[in-house]
Amino acid sequence: MANQTTVLAFDLGASSGRALVGRLQTGESGVRTLEVTEIHRFPNHAIQVGNHLHWDILRLLHEMKKGIRTAFQLGYGPATFGIDTWGVDFGLLDANGELIGNPYHYRDPQTEGLIEEVNALVGKEKLFRESGLQLMPFNTIYQLYAMRKAASPKLDIARTLLLTPDLLAYLLTGIRSCEFSMATTTALYDPGKQAWNKALMERLGIPSDLFLEPVHPGTIVGPLSAEVMAELGVPAMQAVAVGTHDTESAVAAVPAGDEPFAFLVCGTWSLLGTEMAGPLLTDETLALDFSNEGGVGGTYQLLKNIMGLWILQECKREWDEQGREIGFGELAAMAEKAEPFRSLIHPDDPRFFGHGGMVDKIRAFCVETGQPVPRDEAEFARCIIESLALRYRQALEQAERLTGRVYAGLHMVGGGIQNTLLCRFTANAIGKSVWAGPVEASAIGNLLAQLLATGECRDLREARALVAASFPIDFYEPVVDASWENAYEKFVGFGRT
Repeated sequence: MANQTTVLAFDLGASSGRALVGRLQTGESGVRTLEVTEIHRFPNHAIQVGNHLHWDILRLLHEMKKGIRTAFQLGYGPATFGIDTWGVDFGLLDANGELIGNPYHYRDPQTEGLIEEVNALVGKEKLFRESGLQLMPFNTIYQLYAMRKAASPKLDIARTLLLTPDLLAYLLTGIRSCEFSMATTTALYDPGKQAWNKALMERLGIPSDLFLEPVHPGTIVGPLSAEVMAELGVPAMQAVAVGTHDTESAVAAVPAGDEPFAFLVCGTWSLLGTEMAGPLLTDETLALDFSNEGGVGGTYQLLKNIMGLWILQECKREWDEQGREIGFGELAAMAEKAEPFRSLIHPDDPRFFGHGGMVDKIRAFCVETGQPVPRDEAEFARCIIESLALRYRQALEQAERLTGRVYAGLHMVGGGIQNTLLCRFTANAIGKSVWAGPVEASAIGNLLAQLLATGECRDLREARALVAASFPIDFYEPVVDASWENAYEKFVGFGRT
């Protein structure tokens, strides 16, 4: 193998971050593959300060600097780097370019009840037509509106708003930018007009001059600042605006062919949808709670946010704190032996969104819906995993209804596919094939956008072919069982879209 290009991806999730090196190589047969190596991993914890949850953004910056230094110390010498993170959250800069406080965490309670309040001011239908987004309490619009309601002085002195990956890139390069896929998570960007919705900002008292003109994934932002290069002892390296929303990076790494496909980005959150040429801003899209988010290569993703493995992670955290530490693999093995369909929950019931008390929240849901309460960790885990699989079926059928397409199966990517029981149950629930992989989809999509920026990949189709040639894909065929149909009828009876 002859090394052609080396690039560096920072992939930050809600609980941890990673630095991964990607090396594009060409074999003797001329087949190109992408080799990915994790070189640094670090925790990312929410910090409680008074009544608010924050991100420790400077700690993340510190860890990213360690990742850059490590990449050069190990001899990789990457030419570019990109950053992808969760959506919606942001930092504010003052007139001197200084960061005004630690950014709020999307699970901060300040936005509780604001969806209804903003709907009353703007109109639910109008807000959807002008944002394309599922109405979720953590969207940037509600965070900024909460700050305005609280008369936050931060808004009065702010001059620039930078979404999380753009903020981290700024702290490394000194260059301010706004990447398109992340802009579309704010509910303040109008996908129909391809412009910031300044009239809406003014209606809600949000300063309309904070936002930069978006750049598309694959845009070279600029080099590390002189100060960072001197601090780390590294040469110039260009920052690339990748699909900075981790969902969009993950979708870019789906190893699909030319036919329309359905995807499930599976992790703390689950995002199920399909790739489109443009946003779908219909009344039915609103009624079914789907979002339109900008992606890599000029695409849009029509998708639904589903609570995901967060519910199981929170249960595990509670059990760990009580001294009953059980690994996720062991939990899945225990769940497989538990009684099927004894209890189900609706993962998107609002009670499951917040931190803490997840076990009791599941108990309460079961009591309210006349079901047996799970008795042990195995039954809780089985309840969660089966419920997620059934929710995936519901969302897939809704995506097919919205697009008028029937998908051959479901491409599952992301860390959640390491839970093979979830993959198997998903195939059973949807009654279709599941293709699972790659695991590190967000980081791989990040690397692909850098290769697109440098011309190593001509287009998204070629980038996805590179993924198919480089990473194993697991295949799950459904097991036909009438019990899944019966369980689905019960699940739909919970009544949420």
